[in-house]
Amino acid sequence: MLQFIKTVVATVVGLILFTVLGAVGLTALVMTAANTEPETPKARKKTVLVYDLSTQVQDTPTGESILAGGYLPDSSLALRSVTQAIEAAAEDEKVVALYLQGGTAAGGSGFGSMAEIRKALQLFREAGKPIFAYDSDWSEMEYFLGSVADTIAIDPIGDMAIDGLSAEVRFYAGALEKYGVGMQVIRVGKFKSAVEPFLNKSLSAENRKQTEALIGSLWSNFLVTVAENRDVTVADLQGIANQTGTLTAQEALEKKLVDRVAYADEIADELKQLTDVDDDKPFRETSLGEYVSFREERQKGKGGASGGDRIAVLYMEGEIISGSGFRDVISSESMVEQLRELRLDDDIKSVVLRVNSPGGSAIASSQIGREVILLKEAKPVVVSMGNYAASGGYWIAAPANKIFAEPGTITGSIGTYGLLPNVQKLANDNGITWDAVKTAPFANSDTIARPKTTAELALRQRTANEIYSRFLDLVAEGRGMEREAVAEVAEGRVWSGSNAKGLGLVDELGGLDEAIASAAEIAELEDGDWSLQQFPAPRSLEEELLDEFFSGAPATRSQLRAVAESQKPGLPAFWAKQLKAVQEDLDPLLYLSDPKGLYTRLPFNVDIR
Repeated sequence: MLQFIKTVVATVVGLILFTVLGAVGLTALVMTAANTEPETPKARKKTVLVYDLSTQVQDTPTGESILAGGYLPDSSLALRSVTQAIEAAAEDEKVVALYLQGGTAAGGSGFGSMAEIRKALQLFREAGKPIFAYDSDWSEMEYFLGSVADTIAIDPIGDMAIDGLSAEVRFYAGALEKYGVGMQVIRVGKFKSAVEPFLNKSLSAENRKQTEALIGSLWSNFLVTVAENRDVTVADLQGIANQTGTLTAQEALEKKLVDRVAYADEIADELKQLTDVDDDKPFRETSLGEYVSFREERQKGKGGASGGDRIAVLYMEGEIISGSGFRDVISSESMVEQLRELRLDDDIKSVVLRVNSPGGSAIASSQIGREVILLKEAKPVVVSMGNYAASGGYWIAAPANKIFAEPGTITGSIGTYGLLPNVQKLANDNGITWDAVKTAPFANSDTIARPKTTAELALRQRTANEIYSRFLDLVAEGRGMEREAVAEVAEGRVWSGSNAKGLGLVDELGGLDEAIASAAEIAELEDGDWSLQQFPAPRSLEEELLDEFFSGAPATRSQLRAVAESQKPGLPAFWAKQLKAVQEDLDPLLYLSDPKGLYTRLPFNVDIR
């Protein structure tokens, strides 16, 4: 019914738009699109593909949004579009080089997604085409990609950070206490630390232990990856981190982490020579966003997605919420419906679930996980984990035939928790009191007017224990493990993808392409006999409008992101990072939608950088 209402409203909104905007408004929109349409690389020879490292990369395919301010080809790109474009450029005779252009911040991606991009860059280099990388100040996240380049340059007054990873957690227990907000919690799993910011003022011993292990694994992967492409050892890099942490441009050159100390115009002059451009003109270039757009425009209508054998790629990205939702979330109603449609479509022979989620609602995770089990009974299901697929994200992934993750993927976190706030002291201090009449002891147990009683807490803990027990059973059955073995690696503990593979929680290390190849193999599909179809499709203008009208929480998230990641003058990078950190703290609070108030989710605000 809700989907029907959305469809009707979308149609009505479209008609209203057409009527209200009229010929003048529609003409303006068309002119805007025409003016912002990138020049395709088709007419260019000897061009350089430019990848701005501050470009935001997400899993779900993106559309062209007029509401987002017009067509912005490099503002946000889909991961698979990025990797395929780079691989296509390696074979494109018109593309002579690739230029990694450092920004003020690394793109909105974690080590999982960046590992897939790095593999595509490596293929470009192996094709015999040069990669240039330049930045004024190299951060570790940018250097993870930049280190693959043939020529790495740095500004003469720039610096390079090789200072290790840190995980900073913000705690709010003191503030809640100060302002009279009480917080009770229930949880299963001694490592389930999502509740700690509201109870403690520092890390618990268990949380410190798991966080040290996690960032240690991620850091080790960074060191090994960088050392493979530079004439340095892991010990050399660790020595830099231990002794100085930050290198001047000249020191970075001496340590063999860069090849040149130069200004941006000097790199541009070298690129001019590659593109046979006169000295008084800029080198011939095509941005990655333009190249992606050009490729996807040419591929429209190709691939036979409307019929024949297909492999479906379903993107599951964001918080897991109960009910329905629009963008940036995995909503139980829409995802269950989508999984059911894939199961009943006889032309779809295998399904790849790209899971990039920290988890969320316990009941929503259970409902979606159940539909994955039913899907697996009908056809092969392969999971590709993104930056994270943990807690509720792992609940969804566990039943699959096969699970792929990158070494830097964050996964596991098999546990359950609930937050039970009350404002009794805050209200009483300001003259507000409550009284209640009830017909049974638990009639108003959901009130925020008082703390929960011992009996009420015990009742909720019993439910949390039951959910945790089901979680263990699901993982044991899906992964072919003994329940006791699952319990040993559960308790809410998070793992890196490389560690998870050793524990049996992940089958193979690899990205989305490897997962797709595995799905074809399990379904016994021959090369060339099947096509790929991605879900969900990019949103239409009407759906974008519905997003703004009816999805308050996701819209708030997008607004916070826009502010936090703004590169406009007047908002220094330092403050942008602080705003982004606050946004990431608030994000989970916008999606506390579970009917039972119980969640299978990663810690709220671990900031790894």
